[in-house]
Amino acid sequence: MSFNQFICGKLLGDGCITKQDKRKPRFQFMHRVEDFGWSLYCYEELKDEIPLNPPVYRKVADKRLKKGFSESYVVQSKTNLIITELHEIWYPEGKKKLPIRWVQQYLDERALAWWYQDDGHLKMVNGVASKIILSTDSFSSEENEFLMQLLWDNWRLKFSIDGQNRLILYDQFQIIYFVHLISPWIHESMDRKILPTQPLRTIAKRTSIYLPTTYKIEKPTVEINMKLSTLSSLYKDPFTRTVCLDHIFHTFHPLIRKQEKTIGYQIVIEQQHRTDLAKIRQQTGLTVSQLADYCFSYALKT
Repeated sequence: MSFNQFICGKLLGDGCITKQDKRKPRFQFMHRVEDFGWSLYCYEELKDEIPLNPPVYRKVADKRLKKGFSESYVVQSKTNLIITELHEIWYPEGKKKLPIRWVQQYLDERALAWWYQDDGHLKMVNGVASKIILSTDSFSSEENEFLMQLLWDNWRLKFSIDGQNRLILYDQFQIIYFVHLISPWIHESMDRKILPTQPLRTIAKRTSIYLPTTYKIEKPTVEINMKLSTLSSLYKDPFTRTVCLDHIFHTFHPLIRKQEKTIGYQIVIEQQHRTDLAKIRQQTGLTVSQLADYCFSYALKT
């Protein structure tokens, strides 16, 4: 059981702990009626550790909505020592405040997955992932700065904070890796938050490739094509041409490489390399130039 990790994700997301005067606190979360499957799943995962009541349907009048009301399912707990302890950790002065050390201890991939399913959004533009949004507008700027730094420290995910005080991940390579990282804990009712297969875009025969000036290249077409032959090292399964995302993310993360000056080379790319580049770009979001850079850096290591 991953209780603390799941509770961490829930309290970062839609979960809260309420406490009335002279009464013990209760844990609660609420999801829209369309996400009943997610509500039920969370209830099932947590009910053996804390005393939860099953999801209860709630309809509330709301003139701001076109239909005039909102519908949701609410899960609320009975009182319990664990919940009282969590309330003291998360609500030290009666108001929710991120417990830095506690979150550092329990925010792992499982917690991240639950947080994302509660408060995350995957934005697609023309079938391509454009950004991941974590709705953290209820937290302070300082708390979001902490969360942003923790996401970088733990997974090298470079989020930024937008004008609405939300955490945003723009880089396509990182978006793809983020979804890959949490995919084992994505519930079927949250399929809309899973990254669909990205479109396969062909690579032009004559293409401009930009590489760091530290690579001394005299015959661009010959030398770059030669290096591109190492693209196969990125395949986890060479028969299906499935990329090993973990390998490339940890060995070639563009954001932690030195920012070097580049020079452009217009070359003719061999057909097999164009096929590999298209497949790998589809699965990783890396550009052709970044993949060529990987091949050069791979050659230096081997």
